[in-house]
Amino acid sequence: MIGVKEMAAQTYFKFFKSPAFKNFTRSLSSVIGEPKFIGINTTFTDALKFVNSESYEPIPVYRVLSSPNCQVSQADAQINNDLLLRMYESMVRLRTMDKILYESQRQGRISFYMTSTGEEALQIGSAAGLTLEDTIYAQYREAGVLLWRGYKYSEFINQCYGNYEDPGKGKQMPVHYGSKKLNYMTISSPLTTQLPQAVGAAYAIKRAKKNACVVCYFGEGAASEGDAHAAFNFAATLDCPIIFICRNNGYAISTPSPEQCRGDGIAARGPAYGINTIRVDGNDVFAMHHVTRVARDFCIKETKPVLIEAMSYRVGHHSTSDDSSAYRGKDEINEWSKESPIAKLRQYLQNHQLWDDESDKKLEVSVRKEFLREFEEAEKKLKHNWRELFSDVYQDTPYHIKRQMAAMERHLKEYHEHYPLKEFQTS
Repeated sequence: MIGVKEMAAQTYFKFFKSPAFKNFTRSLSSVIGEPKFIGINTTFTDALKFVNSESYEPIPVYRVLSSPNCQVSQADAQINNDLLLRMYESMVRLRTMDKILYESQRQGRISFYMTSTGEEALQIGSAAGLTLEDTIYAQYREAGVLLWRGYKYSEFINQCYGNYEDPGKGKQMPVHYGSKKLNYMTISSPLTTQLPQAVGAAYAIKRAKKNACVVCYFGEGAASEGDAHAAFNFAATLDCPIIFICRNNGYAISTPSPEQCRGDGIAARGPAYGINTIRVDGNDVFAMHHVTRVARDFCIKETKPVLIEAMSYRVGHHSTSDDSSAYRGKDEINEWSKESPIAKLRQYLQNHQLWDDESDKKLEVSVRKEFLREFEEAEKKLKHNWRELFSDVYQDTPYHIKRQMAAMERHLKEYHEHYPLKEFQTS
């Protein structure tokens, strides 16, 4: 005999197979709707169509400084005259420093250098939209950001020369600056490593509930590294107050952007990660300043990330180790040189009777004189004692390092005439 439980089970399963249940579920789904797939806004279509970058309109480039008449189209983006003149002076100071230190490398005085030619507005405009409470994680072409924050000419030169006043003790390559006082993390050569570090710092700021954010600069080439994916994803999912500023200057060393990635540049990646995104004219100092200010306010208020793709052009070589004529023509460089952000800002200032040719000459002479004075002083300074080569790795120096130092000491004592020891501190 079939028991009561077995009969109930048979009746139960027959009901779920019956037309009555199917009609019931149809009416129920019309009331409550179909379940949504997790993680996306669910819509359905019976049209088979693959989605690619041609399916969307390209993200526009935000610009407020018109070309070629150099007028600002938005009242919100206007900058008061005192701040604007300071920004222009900083851009000229950056260009002057780049020119002299680049030439010093060519003369064999320092080992390496990278210029910011053509990218001055991107750096100064964004830096002016931040505060010293905001932490900077830069790559190696953001000297202008550090200059704006108050880093002195002497400090730039000391680092490039690795003399005894260089806080890094000459252990970093030139242009790998850092300043704890100015909240500017020391540059790291390996590409993109600063991105996930910056997100971690932003998460810490969020937990501490500070009225600040993190700003992370990187190039479009760096966005091809896996660390960039990890950084974007963590920033979005953890709601970190960080501004990613991608400096898209056209070339990742010798690789042009179209060969570096497909799709609509770097900005198109932002929405895919769930990050508020904007593309801006990096040669427009007004646009850079305005976008950065608005992004900062959003990051702090909403504790969410922002991605800014700043479009620019690297007029100079990638570095003193590069010859860009091997992969791009002079006509291209000359065309972009006409779009100089310094020239654009100067034209705007002249249009509003805030600047003239005489003021420009005085500024250039004054800045060059100041830099050369610091430059000459830095060249006279001794380098750190050679023993510093073995320091700052271990808290307690292990035996094998002590043994190496002793061997070096014996070697220098025997062959001292072959080394420029007079250029180093003795203790």
